[in-house]
Amino acid sequence: MAYVLGFFTADGNMTKNKRKAHFIEFEITDKELLYKIRELLGSNHKITARKRGERWKVSYRLQIGSKEIFSDLIKLGMVPNKSKVIKLPKVPKKYFSDFVRGYFDGDGYIGYGIYDRKYRKSKKHFLGSCFTSGSKIFLEGLLEVFRKNKILEKGFIYRKKRGFDLVFSINDTKKLFNFMYNDLENKLFLERKYDKFRKGLKLLENHSAN
Repeated sequence: MAYVLGFFTADGNMTKNKRKAHFIEFEITDKELLYKIRELLGSNHKITARKRGERWKVSYRLQIGSKEIFSDLIKLGMVPNKSKVIKLPKVPKKYFSDFVRGYFDGDGYIGYGIYDRKYRKSKKHFLGSCFTSGSKIFLEGLLEVFRKNKILEKGFIYRKKRGFDLVFSINDTKKLFNFMYNDLENKLFLERKYDKFRKGLKLLENHSAN
């Protein structure tokens, strides 16, 4: 459930209508993952598909009406319209990697590539990772826990046009992979991000070996 909480923190919504009905909602492009989340939540609510325009991928939406789940999320620090005000929820240490993996699958990125170095003939490989959020205080809390527990050592936050990014360079990115994906048996994760992460690490490894 820590994974689902992390994913919800990144990509979930909470609403109450005029009749005071309580809803939580996920809308993502990864259909298989959404079905797994629904199963974990013990829901049989319908998953619907929609496409907003020709340039957009098909997205899948799960809306669950549950005052109980809504209330549980409030107790964990979630709030409606949370994107700019959310704080890092208190997650037990043994579940923190699941929470981080869930958030990364919702609002995390991995980047890698090759670039020419000025005044040198050799090329340089780069590998980096980042968590994005509209809430600076959330990312500050995440970075504090990483450092306090010696999970990651550095990292920095910078403001962009819409929100903030928490960015890590090569060494911390390699540590992040091991932290999030250690012992994945019977655990949720987004395969396309895992595969991209592994590809970036493999390219870096091959470059170092040459």
